[in-house]
Amino acid sequence: MRAEEWRALVKTAAEAAQVREIRLRVGKPVLMLTDCGEQMLFDDGGLRKTDGGKKKAQRERRIQKIQRIQGEENGQETQGETELYPVIADKMLLKGLMETFSRHSLYAFEEEIGQGFLTIEGGHRVGISGKAVVSGHEIRTIREISGLNIRIAHEVKGCADSVLPWLFRDGEFLDTLIVSPPGAGKTTILRDLIRQISDGGDWFEGRNVSVVDERSEIGACVQGVPQCDLGMRTDILDGCPKAEGLMMMLRSMAPQVLAVDEIGTEKDLEAVRYGMNCGCRILATVHGDSAEGIMRKREISELIREGWFSRMVVLSKRPKPGTVIGIYDETGRLLTSFGELEPWTERKEVV
Repeated sequence: MRAEEWRALVKTAAEAAQVREIRLRVGKPVLMLTDCGEQMLFDDGGLRKTDGGKKKAQRERRIQKIQRIQGEENGQETQGETELYPVIADKMLLKGLMETFSRHSLYAFEEEIGQGFLTIEGGHRVGISGKAVVSGHEIRTIREISGLNIRIAHEVKGCADSVLPWLFRDGEFLDTLIVSPPGAGKTTILRDLIRQISDGGDWFEGRNVSVVDERSEIGACVQGVPQCDLGMRTDILDGCPKAEGLMMMLRSMAPQVLAVDEIGTEKDLEAVRYGMNCGCRILATVHGDSAEGIMRKREISELIREGWFSRMVVLSKRPKPGTVIGIYDETGRLLTSFGELEPWTERKEVV
């Protein structure tokens, strides 16, 4: 299958479902993660559940055969039986897609590919697997590509509307930590918070926001330019390690708010502490299945116990990504609940 045919097929599928992720593995069916769960792509552009996609295609073929026989009995002209098959990814397809994604200059993107992903126009992120080319202790690039994970960027303006008022006190933005399991929408909400804090609103003034986007997920920069709307007072440092980037932004851009995704290392937390001590507010995210679970991570739990974050926003995938299940203050007290709660939220203070 050529890349042009692939794009037409995906367009047909995307029009029928909200596609969040497309996974291609050499020799395996193409799988798409949609709002209805994981589905398999068929050669008619249709999507069918992975747990019964082949059986459903077989049923459809039987129905077509019955309809054809009945039509012939009634003297009607009918089309022949159509065979439906899952789309199987092959090396030529992956090579063609990578050529398209890199604008036919893979060499120019070698360093980015060495990090395991490409960010393409529109803010979509392409994860890459294959044979790593190692020089010394560093991965130079990835060749013999065997798998792609295309994560479709969804810029949902206004998704943070219900959260934003809880992150201010007397007109001042508060240091905030967003806790979320993978795929629960933390980057989407972070992006909308950055935009609104930067632009300002009816009840608060906009602030200078500096974003350190190590993996090009927040702003989805292409050639240094954000593809997502991060607000008119936002500066972004793309592709820079978080700890170093936070320090650089503090020294050079005089931010009022520093925003960063997925903190966790000791160096990250040292930079966060330094920023807070400089009078800069922090807006950060961290991976965690629950408020209770995040307290088992030694480095980040110390910051929470010491009250460095005045607000903690906990997200869940249930019933859908982006669900806010609770917002807490620096003592661990539940301020508001939007959904299902974890046991930790019933405690009056962090222990």
